[in-house]
Amino acid sequence: MRATDPMTTTKFSAQTPPQAINSAKRSRKQQRLLARYGPWALVTGASSGIGREIALLLAQAGFNLVLVARREELLNDLAEAMAHQHHIEVRVIPADLADSAAVSKIMQFTQTIDIGLLIAAAGFGTSGTFATSSLEEEINMLNVNCLALMALTQQFGQRFIKRGRGGMVLLSSIVAFQGNPNAAHYSATKAYVQALAEALYVEMAPLGVDVLAAAPGPTNSGFADRAGMTMGAALSPADVAQPILNALGRRPTVLPGFLSKLITYSLIPLPRALRVRIMGMVMSGMVQH
Repeated sequence: MRATDPMTTTKFSAQTPPQAINSAKRSRKQQRLLARYGPWALVTGASSGIGREIALLLAQAGFNLVLVARREELLNDLAEAMAHQHHIEVRVIPADLADSAAVSKIMQFTQTIDIGLLIAAAGFGTSGTFATSSLEEEINMLNVNCLALMALTQQFGQRFIKRGRGGMVLLSSIVAFQGNPNAAHYSATKAYVQALAEALYVEMAPLGVDVLAAAPGPTNSGFADRAGMTMGAALSPADVAQPILNALGRRPTVLPGFLSKLITYSLIPLPRALRVRIMGMVMSGMVQH
């Protein structure tokens, strides 16, 4: 059944209640996630790419979900399908995280929901030289990738500390580990996310809250189209999502997928200045304009 509340959010639920599903059918990994972080998870960037794939895995594990993204129709279709297939409750919040009011809307709507897991997967990139970029687009990217992520992390971090347990996945990138000419500002936003997650992993662990920086390599997630880039070898969101969830609570950073590890570890022995130049050549070959 489906109903719309006064905050222009939408709720989806299956006819069969969640408790009617046999939990024995879930894997140990799924049971660990649900026991540690359940019963609810919030996923930003949930309509496509890595965010969507993680949301699907959480639904399979038995989490009720709050899904956040700009594209309401895609969110509604996804939520309705997951609610009926996995017998969970799914609530949808259409919101553009570049809007300063979006975080307040999310926090207000979720006040009475026992969320224990935050997946901050919303984000986008730009490409080309920084001096020729659109200032408005760069500010929007900063708001989505950093400001909204920081605010959600701080607010839900407080909630998780009060409840004595919780988890947060912050979507970083392999470009977070050095400057990247032709994607200078995007890599800077991901360096912010990486540094924040690494520090919060230490700060919050004694308080019962797990924090993970997920740093995937090139992924076929719709990112390249918006950034104006072409990608050759790239991971699928399915290559990335499960390793991220497996790593939560076990380490501060995960490089999901073989390609992420290959690119990152092959650059580590090199001087930082050389890494920047190499990544600049790689990015130059991927930029369409």
